[in-house]
Amino acid sequence: MFKLPVYMDNNSTTRTDPRVLEAMMPYFTEKFGNSASRNHAYGWETEEGVDLAREQVASIINASSKEIIFTSGATESNNLAIKGVAAMYKKKGNHIISAVTEHKAVIDTCMRLERDGCTVTFLPVDKYGIVSPQQVADAITDKTIIVSIMAANNEIGTVHPMKEIGAICKAKGVLFHTDATQAVGKIPMDVEDMGIDLLSMTAHKMYGPKGVGALYVRRKDPRVRLDAMLDGGGHERGMRSGTLNVTGIVGMGMAAEICRKELHSESERLLKLRNRLHEGINSKLEDAYLNGHPIHRLPGNLNISFAFVEGEGLMMGIKDVAVSSGSACTSASLEPSYVLKALGLGDELAHSSIRFGLGRFNTEDEVDFVINDVVRAVNHLRDMSPLYEMHRQGIDLKTVQWAAH
Repeated sequence: MFKLPVYMDNNSTTRTDPRVLEAMMPYFTEKFGNSASRNHAYGWETEEGVDLAREQVASIINASSKEIIFTSGATESNNLAIKGVAAMYKKKGNHIISAVTEHKAVIDTCMRLERDGCTVTFLPVDKYGIVSPQQVADAITDKTIIVSIMAANNEIGTVHPMKEIGAICKAKGVLFHTDATQAVGKIPMDVEDMGIDLLSMTAHKMYGPKGVGALYVRRKDPRVRLDAMLDGGGHERGMRSGTLNVTGIVGMGMAAEICRKELHSESERLLKLRNRLHEGINSKLEDAYLNGHPIHRLPGNLNISFAFVEGEGLMMGIKDVAVSSGSACTSASLEPSYVLKALGLGDELAHSSIRFGLGRFNTEDEVDFVINDVVRAVNHLRDMSPLYEMHRQGIDLKTVQWAAH
């Protein structure tokens, strides 16, 4: 039997893999030195641990270990990449290109730079949440210094055409940054093949610990230079000062290594589980709509809008399942998800969406439990909905003239 509630919020965070924890443990008590202490064995052994982790993290994206800068997570990596480029390349230009569906860590960073005098173009997306390479090409001007497009969307799982966008940026001489937080460890990411100059990632989305991340910074063709956000002892090649979180870094390295080795088998398994979940729900419920691209999406992500059901109400009805509603990273507000609105969904459908994030530790039995629990809760809520009753009678709700109070 499995534990309740069933955890299906793996796009939000993942459980730390026991193998990762095992790798980290010695660095809390035995190998506790400061990796910047170069004059004794305690420092040398922790530096070795960091060096290995740097290689492991580099390997998962086909980079060199010298191109990996450790940070506190993807939010810091995004800030360092975009603000660092804006400050370093301001003589070249002040134009930034991004997308309306980016994570707030990118959108808010761009908006801060806009207040500081930069010009930002937020590209719209199609109904699947994709920015086309042509849109990027059309938006680039002689003042553009960086394009920041996420590899995969955190809410709807849509994967962008990275290689094509990278080729356009390269041809135009513009730096290409990607927030690959959701993609690294789940789908193949190759900075050389995709023409990526800067890449943000975090450990806790790939079964590593929270509070540690990394930024890939290309060293040649072109050599990317960043203005540091944190000043201090000149750690991380001067780009990110501060004593390194050795235990977290070792954990991130091991997490990356496991993902690299198991990527294809894990992707196949998650895809089967996701399809089982999707088909199970679809076969038992009408008016359930998939959000995001049906094919070009993360293997473990399933985002569905249930018409005539309010998302928060549905979450209350499935307390034995841990999921997110359509207002995931802004759950303090009752506004519908800006990502879903960008796809063209109306408020009603945007409010009725649930994001299921399947992960390494989910099982078929859990999936079957979730299918039955969701179907039960949706049917119960619809039974109480007069709108659903009218819909079933064949009334087109868009033509109804509602009386004003």
